[in-house]
Amino acid sequence: MKLAVFDCDGTLVDGQAPICEAMEAAFAAFSLPAPSRGAIRRAVGLSLPQAIRQLLPASDTEQQNAMAEAYKLSFRSAREQGRVAQPLFPGIEGTLRGLHSAGWTLGVATGMSDRGLTHCLAANGIADLFVTLQTADRHPSKPHPAMLEQALFEAGAQPAEAVMIGDTVYDIEMAGAVQVRAIGVDWGYHHPRELTEAGAEIVVESPALLLAHLLA
Repeated sequence: MKLAVFDCDGTLVDGQAPICEAMEAAFAAFSLPAPSRGAIRRAVGLSLPQAIRQLLPASDTEQQNAMAEAYKLSFRSAREQGRVAQPLFPGIEGTLRGLHSAGWTLGVATGMSDRGLTHCLAANGIADLFVTLQTADRHPSKPHPAMLEQALFEAGAQPAEAVMIGDTVYDIEMAGAVQVRAIGVDWGYHHPRELTEAGAEIVVESPALLLAHLLA
């Protein structure tokens, strides 16, 4: 058994524009000034209420949940209007299919919703590659280990047989909590140095290098 669990946004797909626009709309719905796009990008990977808490520390749970619903409404509206683009990063599909062909089991652990992840994977033609999908709808926010623990359970893998691949310290810290190897990618939202300091065994510069490292 070899299990590779991927974060989605910032690792598999580039969805920063619709995320920033939906977060800006959520703040506007409450007549609040929007945070900078840099701050929004740094919160990607957290579940929505936790991301809003990071962006608006003075908010309480009720406001965080209400703003999360406003975010979802804006994002859903944009998707229905065909304004949401979440393309795969160049080389990602080849890496996924290369791992799959080599006998790896693949999974996703993401702060997205079930609906959002299902749509994203289907739109990019890669939904068939994954055997376990873990989202914020059913788990606490990263870096809590619940998503990764459930992915291990569903895949029938032990921690020593798995690797977590992501672009944020939340992914790396989640892996460390269950003693799973962690690999960072440098094309996402957190700086490579942060990923290394959080415990990543390596930070790769391209999907091709990721594939080579895992198949070595």
